[in-house]
Amino acid sequence: MTHWVLLAALAACSAAVGDSRIPPEVRYKSGYINRAPRPPEFKSAMLWGIAIADTRVHGFEKAQVEIRYARLSCRVDGNDVVLNDDTGAIRGGLYQRYPWFGTDAHGSMPLAHSHDRGAVILRVGERSDRVWHFWAASPRKIIPAGDLQGCTVKVQAKVSSGALLQVGFDYWRNPTVGYGAGGNNHEGGASNWYFPLDDWQEAVFSDVSRSSSR
Repeated sequence: MTHWVLLAALAACSAAVGDSRIPPEVRYKSGYINRAPRPPEFKSAMLWGIAIADTRVHGFEKAQVEIRYARLSCRVDGNDVVLNDDTGAIRGGLYQRYPWFGTDAHGSMPLAHSHDRGAVILRVGERSDRVWHFWAASPRKIIPAGDLQGCTVKVQAKVSSGALLQVGFDYWRNPTVGYGAGGNNHEGGASNWYFPLDDWQEAVFSDVSRSSSR
């Protein structure tokens, strides 16, 4: 699962806001909803997240992002339907950072776990030259038929000093199609960046506010 081509294609959809806390190479520095509506034939969706280290911060080598749960729900006919709900588990890969998602080539993502296995730990400071791009551990699912008002991602995370987190989701043609040469997924959008906090925080992105005429 990847969305680097879509990130490049959506340059006109997001203004790069000058927040000094966000490293300059990051393409999208603020949250946005894709202005292009979901293609009607796209009947599935998958959440994703991006975690990186900020090499400008002292001690960034120890930076990490802990993820307790990752959930994706879609609102159909006014009801929220859960598609993914994973605790202590994600999937993902390490992608090129300079330039930002410059290629689809990626390596495996090293995962650690809390002692109780209730959270996944991304030690982003150990590979600060890469974008830690993750998605749900559970399979992609079909969106129930009906009037789709949009979808919402919620990721509970603890972001340490020197780390940053962003979440979003993609619409997909169906639950099993691969990325292939591109064109099989359509990015719904991305959240604002989440910054270090001593406690757990919930990173959220939603396009539910969009009109239901999709």
